[in-house]
Amino acid sequence: MHIKRVHPVYFALVALLGGAVSWHAGAASFPEKPVRVIIGFAPGGATDIQARLFAQKLSEEVGQHFIVDNRPGAGSLIAAKLASDATPDGYTLLAVTPSYTIAPAMRRKPPYDPVADFTPISQNYL
Repeated sequence: MHIKRVHPVYFALVALLGGAVSWHAGAASFPEKPVRVIIGFAPGGATDIQARLFAQKLSEEVGQHFIVDNRPGAGSLIAAKLASDATPDGYTLLAVTPSYTIAPAMRRKPPYDPVADFTPISQNYL
C-alpha cells in the first residue's frame, strides 16, 4: 500500500480554512434577549448576592441583561421546578446550593431530576 505524503502548505491551508469556517459558525450572537437567573433563596442571602454579582458581570461582558428572579421556599424546590419547566434554550439559568440535589431524595415524587433535567455550566464558591 502506497501512502502519499501531504504537502505541509496544503495541510496549513486546509487547517486555516477550517478555522475560518468554524469561526463563522460560532459568530452567532448569544444572548439575543435577556437571560433569567432563577435563585431558590430570598434576596439578601449569600446565594442571592453571589448570583447578582455573577449576573452583573455577565451583563457587562455580553451586553445583554441577566435578570435575577428570586423564588425562595421548599429548599429550592420551587426555583428548581420552575427552571426545569423552562424551555432548554440557554435563556434560563438556575443558581442553587447542595439542597437542590438533596431535596428530590426527600420526596416520594420529586418534581425534577437534578441530573437529567439540568445541564451544569459553572460551579462557584463563596
